[in-house]
Amino acid sequence: MKLPVMPPVAPMLAKSVPTIPPGASYEPKWDGFRCIVFRDGDEVELGSRNERPMTRYFPELVEAMRAELPERCVLDGEIVIATDTGLDFEALQQRIHPAKSRVDLLAQQTPASFIAFDLLALDDEDYTRRPFSERRAALEGTLASAGTPIHLTPTTTDIDVANRWFVELEGAHLDGVIAKPLDGTYQPDKRVMFKIKHVRTADCVLAGFRWHKTSTDEQPLVGSLLLGLYNDDGALQHVGVVGAFTAKRRAELVDELEPLRLGDGDEHPWSQWSDAAAHEGQRLPGSVSRWNATKDLSFVPLRPERVLEVKYEHMEGTRFRHLAHFVRWRDDRTPESCTYEQLEQPLTYALDDIVPGLGG
Repeated sequence: MKLPVMPPVAPMLAKSVPTIPPGASYEPKWDGFRCIVFRDGDEVELGSRNERPMTRYFPELVEAMRAELPERCVLDGEIVIATDTGLDFEALQQRIHPAKSRVDLLAQQTPASFIAFDLLALDDEDYTRRPFSERRAALEGTLASAGTPIHLTPTTTDIDVANRWFVELEGAHLDGVIAKPLDGTYQPDKRVMFKIKHVRTADCVLAGFRWHKTSTDEQPLVGSLLLGLYNDDGALQHVGVVGAFTAKRRAELVDELEPLRLGDGDEHPWSQWSDAAAHEGQRLPGSVSRWNATKDLSFVPLRPERVLEVKYEHMEGTRFRHLAHFVRWRDDRTPESCTYEQLEQPLTYALDDIVPGLGG
C-alpha cells in the first residue's frame, strides 16, 4: 500500500458543546464504529478510532469498497448496522468476534454499511490540509457513483435544518449533530469539530456497586454504582452505571452504602447473574466483558432501596447507551416508581429518509 496518507491515522475528534453553533457545516452524528478506510487497488484496510485494524471483521465491506470506491483513496466515516427501525449498535458489537467462521456468518446475517463523511486523500493528493468545504465537495464527487452499502452522509449549512435533525433523527437511533468549521483542515486526534448530543435525566434504583480498580483493604473506594429500572413485568432491569466520582467521594460512598449491603440470607434481584442462561434476553451485571475477558465485572449487591437521579444521552435497547452521570439522591422517590415509563420516547424516523437506500 502506497498512499499520500498512510495508516495508521487517528481520526479527527469533536468536543461537546451544549447548543448547535452558527456558521458551520452540519451533519448527523452516526452511532457506530468510527473508521478510516485506506484503499490502494485491491488492498483495503479499515482502521479504528484507536488506530487498530478492523478489516477482518467486515469482509462484506472490504469487497464493497473494492467495487465502489476509487482505486486509491482514504476516507473517514462510520461503520453502522442499519435496520428498518434504525441503527443497531448491539448487533454491530457482535461483529467483533475472534472466529472467522462466526465473522463470515454475521457478515451475511447482519451486514454492515459505511457512512462516509470526510476525504483525506484521493489518488496522489493529500486533502488533509484543505478546508472542509473543499474536502466535502471532492468527497461528493468521489462517491457520486458509489452504491450500497457505501453511503455519503447528508450535510447542511442551514442551522434550522440542523436543529430539526437534532430532534427528529434520534428516532432512528442517531447520536445528535456534528458541526464542522467550513475552513477547518483535517487534524488527526484533535478536537476541532463540535458535537451536540441529547442529555436527559432519569430516576434509577441503586442495586449495587463495583470497587474501584485502586481500591485496597486499607483504603476501600467505590468505583461505580449499578443502576436499575423496573420493566413491565415488575423485574428490576440493569440499565447502566455511574462512575465519575472524585477520590474523596469514592471513599465517602463506602460508608454511605454500608447500611444497604445484603445480610446473610437476603435475596437480590440480580442474584442469578452467575447463571449464564440468565443473561439470555437481558443485560445483567457480573458477566465477562466481551471486549476484555480479564476485566473483573463482579459487583457488591445492595438492597434496592435508594433512588438516584442520573443524566444520560439515549437508550440502546433497554440500557443507557453511554456512561450515565450522577445528579443527586432522590430520597423522595420510591424504588418501585422507577420504571421505563418515565423515559422520554423520541419520534420514530426511518433511516431511508436520511440516506436513501440505508435501512431498507
